[in-house]
Amino acid sequence: MRLLFHVQHFLGVGHHRRAEALTRALVAAGHAVTVASGGAPVPGEDWGGARVVHLPPARVEAADFRTLLHLDGIPVDETWREDRKQKLLALFGDVAPDVLLLEGFPFARRQLQFELLPLLEAAKAQPRPPLVATSLRDIIVFNKPPKRHDEVLDLVNRFIDLVLIHGDPALVPLERSFATADRIPAAKKAYTGFVAPNLPRAPNRIASVVVSVGGGAVGEALLWTALHSRPFTRFADQPWLLVGGAMMSEAAIAALRDAAPEGVSVERFRPDFRAVLAGADLSISMAGYNTALDILQTGVRSVLIPFAEGGETEQALRAQLFAEAGRAVTVDQAGLTPDLLGAAVNRAADLPPVTLDLALDGARRTVEILTAREAAR
Repeated sequence: MRLLFHVQHFLGVGHHRRAEALTRALVAAGHAVTVASGGAPVPGEDWGGARVVHLPPARVEAADFRTLLHLDGIPVDETWREDRKQKLLALFGDVAPDVLLLEGFPFARRQLQFELLPLLEAAKAQPRPPLVATSLRDIIVFNKPPKRHDEVLDLVNRFIDLVLIHGDPALVPLERSFATADRIPAAKKAYTGFVAPNLPRAPNRIASVVVSVGGGAVGEALLWTALHSRPFTRFADQPWLLVGGAMMSEAAIAALRDAAPEGVSVERFRPDFRAVLAGADLSISMAGYNTALDILQTGVRSVLIPFAEGGETEQALRAQLFAEAGRAVTVDQAGLTPDLLGAAVNRAADLPPVTLDLALDGARRTVEILTAREAAR
């Protein structure tokens, strides 16, 4: 198949990493994938040999997901929107895909309607329209009024052939975050299982407590709080590792290193992060998609502080599900202090080990589902 994959990360890199994994699986299966990437390049990204075309990049601020910004923080204008739309439409014409895969739209990425609606119209107008699929994580942010639900469902009915849900309904069905998901025809929905990397071959025990913040775009405050919480925990004399993430500034990493006492290491990135996590006694983190999978797969006890700025609800729901299942202790981001976090760490240390019985082969299943749907056409 020729496949065009529209990918856009605005703040964190979780969407980006999942899109990389899906693309690698598609390429490995012999398909010709072109990625239209609309965010800033991510250090260490691996698309498996796919063709990657960078659209003029955009980002948002943590508390404002509506306003598109240039990477330097200046709001984009209509000229920029028109230029990016035309570049995307030209790429669509060049690729002439059998499959058009969108990341989240129309359930998410509403800020990109200026280019995605014309793209979908162009796809629909082809003599042989491509199979159009949207790629969704397990939980979406959709605390919107009924009118918006109707808008999304109308777009699904008009343009989308397949909604790929990268989760396991045994843990969280789509209805938990999109209440009207039952109105999507069953033939248009498919659960792929979680898109998870392979388990580490062996644990790497270099730290008793690992503190991580995903991509790092919004995690600096949590790292500082965790650093100061150490004396309040039963791990005060054990080694800790703080991992800043690819998007954290050099100045922030340097400041944390300067402040870290003996026994605390600060690193931007660990290629063996999941092996390090498997060797730890406890994890402190936010509650993003990839982080949650790391916790589930490695079985590490955890404290989750879900990101909740800008009306975000995804991580709060995921953390709630983990807590209800006895798999984590959760603490609200608002009002978090070192002593509160330290108390949560001590509670989490008494949790039973995490057990796992979920579908984790989402990348492979996505390839199988898309291949079968396209063949059936």
